Amino acid sequence: MAVMDGQRGHAGGPPQWWRHGPPWWHRRDDEEHRHRWPWRSTALLTAFVLAGSNFAAHSQEGERAALDPFARVLLFLTGAALLWRQRYPVAVVFGTSATTLVYLAAGYPYGPVLLAVALACFSAVVSGHRRAAWSALAALWAGHVLLVHWLYRWLPPSSDSAASWGGEIVIALWVVAIVAVSELARTRREQWAKERAERAQAARRRADEERLRIARELHDVLAHSISVINVQAGVGLALLDTDPEQARTALTTIKAKSKEALGEVRQVLDTLRAPGDAPRTPAPGLDRLSELVEQAASAGLTVEVEGKPPALTPGTDLAAFRIVQEALTNVVRHSGSRHARVCLAREGGALRLRIDDDGPATGAEAGGSGNGLAGMRERAAALGGTIEAGPRPDGGFRVRATLPIGAERLTHAKDVENTHATQEDR
Repeated sequence: MAVMDGQRGHAGGPPQWWRHGPPWWHRRDDEEHRHRWPWRSTALLTAFVLAGSNFAAHSQEGERAALDPFARVLLFLTGAALLWRQRYPVAVVFGTSATTLVYLAAGYPYGPVLLAVALACFSAVVSGHRRAAWSALAALWAGHVLLVHWLYRWLPPSSDSAASWGGEIVIALWVVAIVAVSELARTRREQWAKERAERAQAARRRADEERLRIARELHDVLAHSISVINVQAGVGLALLDTDPEQARTALTTIKAKSKEALGEVRQVLDTLRAPGDAPRTPAPGLDRLSELVEQAASAGLTVEVEGKPPALTPGTDLAAFRIVQEALTNVVRHSGSRHARVCLAREGGALRLRIDDDGPATGAEAGGSGNGLAGMRERAAALGGTIEAGPRPDGGFRVRATLPIGAERLTHAKDVENTHATQEDR
């Protein structure tokens, strides 16, 4: 039931991302991260630096030089440089430090321009360029000390005097605080990355162990049966003309043994299924959607179905059924809504499913394995489809699935399914 647990948290405890990191922190892909431009945050910070410096100039009027076009150009360049902080963190942290030092050397007022340096330092430390960030901040602080204690005589404003060393201590503490916060963020990020790698490795190991176990069981089930079938088939072929009765006996043995082997194989495959799922034979599909609606109604959930399912291959039909079943189960367990909508539509060569509830989330733990969303994604990915799940902007929760239909294989697949069903009935 990870759909609700992962997004909405557990009752009486923190959400999952508290232990493993917030979703926005994760790098989904290094190449994607490297080519992502932080336009929005850069524009907001640049606007804040420009506007905040105007207020700082008014409050420091008479003490520092007034802002002129050159000052605004420096402020704009310092903020705009942050647009490259993810691609070139070292160049950005040194560049923002240099423009800030020029800004202060020109006698302009102190203000939010220092926030741009702080963000550049944070990005550099988090991306692994710790020494570069430290060096840039140390150079900025040393340059500031040189400006306010020795070079102030020759720099604007003309009425300026030497700064107190107490102020330098405050600036030094500000620098240390930036470095400390950046190092804490870097350490936490590395810890999250390590935890994700360990979880992925553990999942791969469990999958390998499960495949090995299934392979062993299937070998044990099939080895003897296939050997008997092979021998009896040879006997039947040899006696088909000379002793038809004995050949019939051989064919009867083949039929009985193959049926027994199929039953044992089903038992092995059934161990892969979660307890309480519908039987594998016949495989459920969207034609049994009315049963899900009735089951949900018995739990107090009204389900509104929109659209009709198109003809699907057995695998896609089963996956679609399971996705709807899991989504409705999550609504019953984790949502305060008593109404859900299931929308089915065919767009091009894909089946699109959408399951909505109006919320709110109850946050209650209702049991379950906690692997509902992971199971949905695995089913969709096995067919080349996708799953999206998360809160809706207007409240509630939404699960959206896209499954390829593969229309060119439908007729053959249905014929094979009907043939197998007929043979089993006999």
